[in-house]
Amino acid sequence: MDIAPLVKRVARGKHGSDHLNQEESRFVFSELLKPDADLLQLGAFLIAQRMKGETPAELTGFIQATHEHIPHFGMTTAMQGAVDLPCYAGKRRAAHAYLAAALQCRDAGIPIFVHGVEHIEGRITAWQILQEQGVQRANSLTEAQNIMQHDGLVYMDLAEISPDLHRIYQLRPRLGVRSFANTVARLLNPMQCEGQLNGFFHTPYANYMAEANVLLGQIRSLIFMGAEGEPELYADRQKVVKMQVGNDISDIHFEDCGHTPYPRTGKDPLNDIIEEFDNFLLTFEESRELSTLQRMKSAFLWASGKGNLKNTIFQKSAYE
Repeated sequence: MDIAPLVKRVARGKHGSDHLNQEESRFVFSELLKPDADLLQLGAFLIAQRMKGETPAELTGFIQATHEHIPHFGMTTAMQGAVDLPCYAGKRRAAHAYLAAALQCRDAGIPIFVHGVEHIEGRITAWQILQEQGVQRANSLTEAQNIMQHDGLVYMDLAEISPDLHRIYQLRPRLGVRSFANTVARLLNPMQCEGQLNGFFHTPYANYMAEANVLLGQIRSLIFMGAEGEPELYADRQKVVKMQVGNDISDIHFEDCGHTPYPRTGKDPLNDIIEEFDNFLLTFEESRELSTLQRMKSAFLWASGKGNLKNTIFQKSAYE
């Protein structure tokens, strides 16, 4: 089937474009993920979706298409209580407190699957931190499963999870703008972990991502505006948090801990973040960082099904 009519529907401009349904989205993106896909159609579709904006049904279709391109997806899954931790933003202003929490929660018996990209220009990635801490990197889902069972925490790069999606993800410099491939990567949950902690940077993605997780059958997830776009809750000004459990999505609110605000400027030199992380593991001198650590540990416990979120206020149902 020619996908040109589907590309045309989403590329007819602000007032003429049309949303695709979930199955149409799955089909068109599955075709575009193929190594021999028409690059002109691929670029046109990515830009058109960027201009139009994706719906939860479209995101779900894109994710399902990517699942079809992941070797052994669905045949190799994480153990009970595992937490999916997608890290696709990197940091440049402060150390990765969420990774310190992840390492401590691993030691407490919570299995964690971390995925992302190994290098982001101008930022320190999760892999750069975890590599320094001796965390193993898997090259396949089967290897990831074995490492998780033995070590409790494993990293896998998008390049190994889905080379096809990674190829599209890497087009950002050529396209000039971010595409939905970034959001798809964050919602992949390659090991089908029961829990997920997922950060974003732009507020509109909160509902899209939470509703897509409902359509995907995710058991539970916490989707929130994260520090620098990473899955790290703020201690000083947490704005948006969506709690998804089965078909239900609720807004929750964390109390402000009253600490100094999260840094606004980047580290210079950037590698100071790695040293800061090492010191952070040992000292916990900064009260803001300690509060973030405690908040993230509570989030990991909740995502694993082993505890409740602390210091939160339930607000309202956001999805029926």
